[in-house]
Amino acid sequence: MPIDATQPYDDANIFARILRGEIPAKKVYEDTHALAFHDINPQAPTHILVIPKGAYVSWDDFSARASDTEIAEFVRAVGAVARAAGLVAPGYRLLANIGPHAHQEVPHLHVHILAGRPLGPMLMQ
Repeated sequence: MPIDATQPYDDANIFARILRGEIPAKKVYEDTHALAFHDINPQAPTHILVIPKGAYVSWDDFSARASDTEIAEFVRAVGAVARAAGLVAPGYRLLANIGPHAHQEVPHLHVHILAGRPLGPMLMQ
């Protein structure tokens, strides 16, 4: 069910539990401010999620409350993951669903990296 990205952070969400080590994840990258791991329900041959380690519900929340260092390192992490996975030359899509109209399902900011085949139009009618 889509969540309301304006609600307070829920530290029982699945990504918070992954960050605490309560739920396993197939990690591909980790640094001080970000964690990347394979999506358990991939929508493309390559489907990696990148999350900030801080408690942020949405891009709006993150951009308003995160430090400049957290923001810069999160953006750098997304690029590092795409490069390490060999996705730059063939291309990839970044997707961040924010709020109920975009169908955000986990109330923790996350960016999807989708690749591995032609992905078609950005929005389906």
